[in-house]
Amino acid sequence: MNKKIIFINGPNLNLLGEREQSQYGTITFDSLKEKCLKKAKELKIDAEFFQSNIEGEIVNKIQEARKNIDGIIINAAGFTHTSVAIRDALNIFKKPIIELHISNIYKREEFRHKSLISDIVSGGIFGLGFEGYILAIISLEKMINNENR
Repeated sequence: MNKKIIFINGPNLNLLGEREQSQYGTITFDSLKEKCLKKAKELKIDAEFFQSNIEGEIVNKIQEARKNIDGIIINAAGFTHTSVAIRDALNIFKKPIIELHISNIYKREEFRHKSLISDIVSGGIFGLGFEGYILAIISLEKMINNENR
């Protein structure tokens, strides 16, 4: 049976390709989704791609994932720095989680340097652009299969 993962994307990531191209590049959200789902399929992983601008919807999705998902890749975007609710939901998940950011949050504004989720996730990828998503899939697959612990 294939492993199941979910990509959870936070606010404004639906506007990739339109917003702050100097920071996030020109790839669109739909193109990013397509590349990630293709890579997951190559690794025989069933993947779901989710995005919401609403904190509660993200919390609900994380809670639902506890039942049938083997790992989470999360780009909480702006909620990274503000959401105790998302942190608490991730902490309950108890399976591998990778925190991901397209830009290097530590080279940006001071308020972005604090992640409320970094200390409870399995690992993090910061500042590697969209390739970070591909690296996250590969790494999460190894974590799920206990190959890199």
